[in-house]
Amino acid sequence: MASARLTAKLKKIKMLVSDVDGVLTDGGAYYSDEGIELKKFNIRDGMGIVLLQKAGYRVAIVTTEKTKIVERRAERLKVTDLHQGVTHKVAAVESLMAKYGLSWEEIAFIGDDINDIPVLKKVGFAAAPANATVVNKKVADYVCSCDGGHGAVREVCDLLLDLQWKGEKIADLWLRQN
Repeated sequence: MASARLTAKLKKIKMLVSDVDGVLTDGGAYYSDEGIELKKFNIRDGMGIVLLQKAGYRVAIVTTEKTKIVERRAERLKVTDLHQGVTHKVAAVESLMAKYGLSWEEIAFIGDDINDIPVLKKVGFAAAPANATVVNKKVADYVCSCDGGHGAVREVCDLLLDLQWKGEKIADLWLRQN
């Protein structure tokens, strides 16, 4: 359960923005002998994103990388706000805020490395996976118990969902909606 301070921050959130490598993936880059690049995504993270969207939250992905792999994952999760090849993540999040009429305090962001710190410092709720850099963990409001690519995003989603659904069992809500 989140502290009173974190709960107050979480209650204001309307959008979750996530980095990819080291957050939605384990940060590894897998290459075949043929040069094919692969990334491993956590299915439970994906379910958390789907549940957040069902609960009325907006979800976006902002990443420095630009790959078809991430595009396919976003499509599968029905995440329409995908910003790839981004070097200035603050500007990307500001464009999302303008698009949806949101403020910084209504944005949650999860990031694992130094290029995420400028956004982590501005958002209403900043999270870092357990295996994020030391600096990211110091900046974050919340350090997940799970590593990136191993449930960290789901952990943040569950924090938000617990507030949204006020203690109702998430599984019961899922079953009623499907």
